Amino acid sequence: MMWQVDTTSVGGLASEGANGSAGRGHVVVRGVEKRFAGALALTEIDLECQPGEFVVVVGPSGCGKSTLLNIVAGMARADSGTVTLDGHAITAPGPERAMVFQDHGLFPWLSARANVDFGLKMRGMPASERQDRVEDALRMVHLAHAGHKLVHELSGGMRQRVAIARALVLDPAVLLMDEPFASLDAQTRTLLHFQVQELWLAAKKTILFVTHSVGEAVRLADRIIVLAANPGRIRRVINVDLSHPRNFDSPLISEVVRQVRHEIEDEVNRVNEQMGDDRWQPSTAADLDIDTIDLGGGI
Repeated sequence: MMWQVDTTSVGGLASEGANGSAGRGHVVVRGVEKRFAGALALTEIDLECQPGEFVVVVGPSGCGKSTLLNIVAGMARADSGTVTLDGHAITAPGPERAMVFQDHGLFPWLSARANVDFGLKMRGMPASERQDRVEDALRMVHLAHAGHKLVHELSGGMRQRVAIARALVLDPAVLLMDEPFASLDAQTRTLLHFQVQELWLAAKKTILFVTHSVGEAVRLADRIIVLAANPGRIRRVINVDLSHPRNFDSPLISEVVRQVRHEIEDEVNRVNEQMGDDRWQPSTAADLDIDTIDLGGGI
């Protein structure tokens, strides 16, 4: 199933994005280091996201993927190094960066429409201006029919689409996504992969996305950042030179998945050897097709 996106929606986001978000969304991370209770969590992180680029971060559990995302969001401070967005230092959360979490974080007492409207209302935007933006955002995620529903009346996939609409309606320069589909079933995740791909093609926002799913990363990313662990650092950068929208059943995607999985397998084995654990061996069945990889490819 391919989603059809209204490329004129959300206050001109899509038309602006056609030109690389008008140059907005240039993220530069230089020499970032982060410690927790004296332990080194991230070190020597150098990363640059170009305006309109879709960058996905993968790696073993505990390698600092979410910590890196929180530093770019301004919700955590690096102990050393710099993080800038469009030339301005990131020192705190700001409206030019919108976050979508694994847990949708919607207010259960508000309707879907009111949840999407919440950020604009907090900005002090007049109701007459908010209404059209909110309706456009709901149409972009195919929920115009469900704006009146409360959170408990929405499926898991619908809730995440509301969360995405709530982020997009603010017209951020960068969209930060922290395993936003991890709690969803495989079929719903695949549908949302199609939709996020189409939304990104329409709005061309810079997206920095964290996931444990290798299949998800390859389906969506322009560039994949593989993190090593203990401490977290960049192990390899893999360019995904496949055009969008992508055919998720393409053998080319399967080949890139195998490449990324091999990098993570090597990293997991390295960490296990340090800890004295047995080597991890993936199931050969996981290489049969992309859907199987997506179901079992999370590390």
